[in-house]
Amino acid sequence: MAFSGGMDSTALLLRMLARRSEVTCISYDYGQKHILELQRAAANIEYLQSKGYEVEHHVADLSSAMALFDSALTDSQISVPEGHYEEEQMKQTVVPNRNAIFSSILYGYALSVSSKEDVDVSVALGVHSGDHAIYPDCRPEFYDALMQAFKAGNWDSHRVTMDLPYVDGDKESILRDAMVSCDSLGVDFDTVFRNTNTSYSPDQLGRSSGRTGADVERILAFHAIGRKDPVEYVVDWSTVLERALAIEKEYEAAI
Repeated sequence: MAFSGGMDSTALLLRMLARRSEVTCISYDYGQKHILELQRAAANIEYLQSKGYEVEHHVADLSSAMALFDSALTDSQISVPEGHYEEEQMKQTVVPNRNAIFSSILYGYALSVSSKEDVDVSVALGVHSGDHAIYPDCRPEFYDALMQAFKAGNWDSHRVTMDLPYVDGDKESILRDAMVSCDSLGVDFDTVFRNTNTSYSPDQLGRSSGRTGADVERILAFHAIGRKDPVEYVVDWSTVLERALAIEKEYEAAI
């Protein structure tokens, strides 16, 4: 599975472990400004291992290749936009072809494991419907086409499937799924999600800004399930929540 260290992929990891899957996580260093997410990913792997769950973890360095791409997430000259996560300016946070690249690496690794160990392998990603408006490479039709290409271009592709359990859900449903998984695994929900990063512009202390589209989406999801987000923000929870609700209200009034 792809494991960014963010909220969605962390919930996915919990889901896989709760279903007693043997899990290998692949994280990506692609020169992202929020490289903090990889530290958080490692922290959660360590926490889960301390609870007796074995998780293999690899970090693939794509920073030199993806430095060629144009995105606010990788270019120091472009500011990360703020506001509602479906507003037009959020397209600046798209990294061209990112999920195709990540999926290709996952698929190649899955084929290699399948061949070496004579097993069937599932490739899992935490993409969800909240990303569909801005990120075309999170949409179901993209993955349908991608899997067809992978099958056409590889031997023994019948042994590899793709699992997108959240593709029709949103961040609220992801958090609710994670709560069920935490209960099943006997791990602390707040500890796990404190060890995540969703913000595209955390400060030098690792605190989330609460202002990027990804922040707003996350804040609203925690509010929807009636919980305070355990991750640290640059200001208090009531302030970031009030701001996120105002951004949502303003966006809905404008459409």
